[in-house]
Amino acid sequence: MEPDHPQLSIVRQCDLLGLARSSYYYEPVPESEEDMLLMRLLDEQYMRTPFYGKRKMVKFLQDEGYAVDRKRVRRLMQRMGLETIYPKPQFEPGWFADRALSLSVTRSEH
Repeated sequence: MEPDHPQLSIVRQCDLLGLARSSYYYEPVPESEEDMLLMRLLDEQYMRTPFYGKRKMVKFLQDEGYAVDRKRVRRLMQRMGLETIYPKPQFEPGWFADRALSLSVTRSEH
């Protein structure tokens, strides 16, 4: 985008690109010092206990003396790309179909 373009205004350039004008002027807000500290603590705890979910992470941070809630911990964990490791469901895709096909279907004459 060229802010000083002689023929195309900012509005027209944003329209041509399919952008909202507010997106052009948006300046991202840097992470706060407290969030950076919490993310460092979450990362260290995640390395020790990757099976901790957001509830246990909240408990951990509260035990450390930080006032956090689940929403904040969830947001920070998502921003960092941390996912809880847990056993996934054991699913056999062909089990039901094989069982259904092996049943004999007979029609009773009533």
